[in-house]
Amino acid sequence: MIKKTLTALTAAAVILGCFTSCSDTSGSSAQESASSEASEASVTDTNSADSPSDSTEQSKQDDNSSDSSSDSSSDSSYENSALLENDMFTERDLSGEYSDCIDITLSGTTASCADSSVSISGSTVTITAKGTYRLSGTLSDGQIVVNAPDTDKVQLVLDNAEITKKSGAALYVIQADKVFVTTVNGSTNTLASTGEFVSTDDNNVDGAVFAKSDIAFNGAGTMNISCETKHGVVTKDDLKIGGGTYNITSASQGLSGKDSVRIAAGTLNINSGTDAIHSENADDAAKGFIYIAGGTLELTSGRDCIDASSTLTVAGGTFNLVSGGGSSSAQTYGGTDSESYKGMKSAGVLTITEGTFTIDSLDDAIHSNTDVKIEGGKFEISTGDDAVHADNETAISGSEMNISKCYEGIEGMTVNISGGKITLTSSDDGINVAGGNDGGMGGGFGHDMFSSGGDSKLTVSGGEITMTVNGDGLDANGALEVSGGTVYIYGPTGSGNGSLDYDQGGIITGGTVIAAGSSGMAMNFGQDSTQGSIFVSAGNSSAGTEVKLTDSSGNVIVQFTPVVSFQSVLISTPDITSDGTYTLSIGDSTQEITMSGYIYGNLGGMGGGHPGENMGGMRPDKRDPAEFF
Repeated sequence: MIKKTLTALTAAAVILGCFTSCSDTSGSSAQESASSEASEASVTDTNSADSPSDSTEQSKQDDNSSDSSSDSSSDSSYENSALLENDMFTERDLSGEYSDCIDITLSGTTASCADSSVSISGSTVTITAKGTYRLSGTLSDGQIVVNAPDTDKVQLVLDNAEITKKSGAALYVIQADKVFVTTVNGSTNTLASTGEFVSTDDNNVDGAVFAKSDIAFNGAGTMNISCETKHGVVTKDDLKIGGGTYNITSASQGLSGKDSVRIAAGTLNINSGTDAIHSENADDAAKGFIYIAGGTLELTSGRDCIDASSTLTVAGGTFNLVSGGGSSSAQTYGGTDSESYKGMKSAGVLTITEGTFTIDSLDDAIHSNTDVKIEGGKFEISTGDDAVHADNETAISGSEMNISKCYEGIEGMTVNISGGKITLTSSDDGINVAGGNDGGMGGGFGHDMFSSGGDSKLTVSGGEITMTVNGDGLDANGALEVSGGTVYIYGPTGSGNGSLDYDQGGIITGGTVIAAGSSGMAMNFGQDSTQGSIFVSAGNSSAGTEVKLTDSSGNVIVQFTPVVSFQSVLISTPDITSDGTYTLSIGDSTQEITMSGYIYGNLGGMGGGHPGENMGGMRPDKRDPAEFF
């Protein structure tokens, strides 16, 4: 009996010797393992809009029941539980917890580990089974390889580990169901690739981290990733970041996920030769998406900062984006139309609900080949082309947006603004609908082509907009309709554009529109409007000249000071009635205006305004108000 007991104790000691005390969780292994299985299985791991139903994708949602690696959900610290409800992340993606580690010690050109699931050949360490593995030390010109069954989940815990590989990936995931890379709190880790990549098997390995499976990064430590000739992190599946600090320098893309890139938290400092964050799947239109819900992203890219071949969704985070050298490079840009230097770009719908954004882009700051939907967030934008562009619809229902420099401010085949606060300065149009093919400030951006007419429409129903423009202010190559909100337009000063420009009728039924600009192509709203609108000549008034409109009782309706020189003024507010009498003062000059209908002086001006005359609505009819004096 004693002999049998000693034998059992010896066997147990040998088994326990393969593990370290590595843990940042509490509770029994059995409890934690059960929690891990539940947390990974309870939340789907796919795009909620297009959840795959095939068995391969379903298997990725189920944890290994015998997996000794655990991440107890009893003390989860991630901030947004909604991330688990929208099918983008599992608890294990976010927690960064670990226990029962198998220890791998890196020692220069070799390594050591007592567990049979780890094989070591020279400086190559290969992990062949599920479990949690802690790596520490330095591996010079070495490689960590994961080649486990495709049903196994593997967690790599990096605890001051430094791995450098010449001509290959420092971390190479050949096969697994999913790999978690967790950085220990307070640790600094390195995964680096040097030199040109050399193919050693059938896979086109081209990243410092290269995975053929899902890969999720989390934890509270720091990871330095560098690649001299190719990409930082590449996966042929989903790439997720749930926490930690990442400093990534790459000759090409920083983060690349074929099926998706999803970021919940963490700090990402990426300096990339091409796209900083990229997702592209040419085989499945529902994949190739990017989803960002939080974190701090400092991205400096040679091409696009964020680029998705499908949808791009931002639900939070702090962003500082510089693409293509920034907007100051537009004046010397000498590239071709096939090159893209955008801040945020998607082929599918681009949606922003929250976040703080500072974008300095050579090309468009925010761009979609379909729709842009901005529901919230704070923006500081400087761009060499458009601030916001959609090939189809641009819809802004909320946000605080300051566009300090752009070619055109907001553009789309249709534009709908129903809320938010927008301030912009443009070298051409302020808000443009179906505006044709523009060349951009640098003369090289010919991507934004529309055909005029059809159902193209510019609608303003809410929000606050203030623009200073060199081109048209509200420019609809189609119809223009204002039913709410407040719009101030300063400019243009040149005679070839107007504060308003529409082709298929322009009406105002509510809201406030104030404009001061040139007279050569100036327009008023059309006769179908149901709110009073006054258009007058202002002579040659200098910037800083005060404009004031009062009613017959002396009450001030509008008072403003244009920041540009101007020759015409347009005022439309709900306080202007179809039969009211008003006094308009421009500097030292005053004029009494009596309305006889909703539209006063469509192309007239002070000293002879042709009240109610509707001479325009179509661009060929726009003339200098002086022609009617």
